[in-house]
Amino acid sequence: MSIQSIVKLGEFEPDAIAAMSEAFEAACKELNDDGQPKLVLEVIAERIIAAASIGERDPVRLRKAALAGLPGEDAFRDLAPFTPSGA
Repeated sequence: MSIQSIVKLGEFEPDAIAAMSEAFEAACKELNDDGQPKLVLEVIAERIIAAASIGERDPVRLRKAALAGLPGEDAFRDLAPFTPSGA
């Protein structure tokens, strides 16, 4: 599964899709995606898309946002607050 299969055509610029793809791959690797149900991967992808929709483009922050709240994950512990560019 790739995040590009979920993103609507034209919804994001190529650089955003690249960051989202990198974040998705890293999140899946962290979860050992071989044994994860498709639903879990879809939730991870949707969380990355949601964070990207509000302007996040850093793959590390996107990955952490996707994994936030999962058992054993304190995703926002070391993050500084996000400020959209141009704000």
